[in-house]
Amino acid sequence: GEVEELARIESGGRQLHLDDVDLGRVAEETAERLRPFAERQHVTIRTEVAADLPFVSGEAAQLGQVFANLIHNAVKFSPPDSSVVVSVRREADEVTASVADRGIGISAADLPRIFERFYKADRSRTSGGGTGLGLAIARHVVEGHGGRIVAESVEHEGATFIIGLPIAVSATSEPVHGA
Repeated sequence: GEVEELARIESGGRQLHLDDVDLGRVAEETAERLRPFAERQHVTIRTEVAADLPFVSGEAAQLGQVFANLIHNAVKFSPPDSSVVVSVRREADEVTASVADRGIGISAADLPRIFERFYKADRSRTSGGGTGLGLAIARHVVEGHGGRIVAESVEHEGATFIIGLPIAVSATSEPVHGA
């Protein structure tokens, strides 16, 4: 379960298997997988993925879990007939992805603590369920990939989670001529 997963990640007991990952594709596939769940909540998931994104270096399955967690939360806290927007684009030397909802938001008091283990802000307590570990796992995975994850929110106006991952070294090297 999530508790064992976090313990394993925290102890560094697992080496990442690094591949060139198309983060836009991971985001789109994860959004697609969660659409039936969103439809039951009367929420639309929109994806906005920039063309020609460079690869990031990492493990697609783990990064997919991060997206699944963020999108699932965003849908869960969204009012009916609203949208969750998942966008991926390049910014300088990283690929940034964001998951934005128009839900109840996160209070200023909770915002600095939401990535802590077992910390559950009021917005998750009200709807029950979950161990409060999802965001802690997301943070460990992203930081294990050399990236960063931040949350921005205005209470009652929604929340946006932003992930920044460094562009894969192979993607920044010069193309080989005459190969």
